[in-house]
Amino acid sequence: QHAGFSWLRMLEDLGLGGILADDMGLGKTLTALCLVLSARERRGPAPSLVVCPTSVLGNWARESARFAPSLRVLVLHGGDRDLTPETLAAHDLLVTSYGLLRRDEAALAATPLRALIFDEAQVIKNASAATAKAARGLRAELRLALSGTPVENRLDELWSLMDVVNPGLLGARSAFARRFATPIALDPKGGAARRLRALVRPFVLRRTKRAVLSELPA
Repeated sequence: QHAGFSWLRMLEDLGLGGILADDMGLGKTLTALCLVLSARERRGPAPSLVVCPTSVLGNWARESARFAPSLRVLVLHGGDRDLTPETLAAHDLLVTSYGLLRRDEAALAATPLRALIFDEAQVIKNASAATAKAARGLRAELRLALSGTPVENRLDELWSLMDVVNPGLLGARSAFARRFATPIALDPKGGAARRLRALVRPFVLRRTKRAVLSELPA
């Protein structure tokens, strides 16, 4: 987690976003919570937003209460959601679902966010879907995607995720297809693949359980 947190701090300092693609169970949630806490301590209070599947809303609330009890957490769920600017600004961490992101897009897009965290970010892998379009409309100082699903061999999905966390880095979707996706489909180990890896490597952190276990003392 320390290495992941240091990487996120570096991105934050540079004003860039990233994809934390560690295997499930390696602490992506805890690492993200550490970043939210650190940003509040260093830069003062401002809301951060987690967007996740409905099934893990409770997990974020529990993990926050366990590991970051000082955070003021608001879970946006149900029909009586309070989306007034005053309420949103009074919390350190807002947690909502991908489904409600589309419904509450206007209120959330009007809220300046410190960090914007997409958990199980494969949900926004389809760049043309309404959820991905809503994700692009949010304002945040740091944009982070959490996904245990490797993205290296799904180039259109990689473009979609990267366009959410670092808009414009890979160019327009059509230009990306011409420059990278089509040449790589023809020659997976060619120059286009090497250039793409070099371009995205600083913004993607991927660690497997096997690799982490190999680093532990015997």
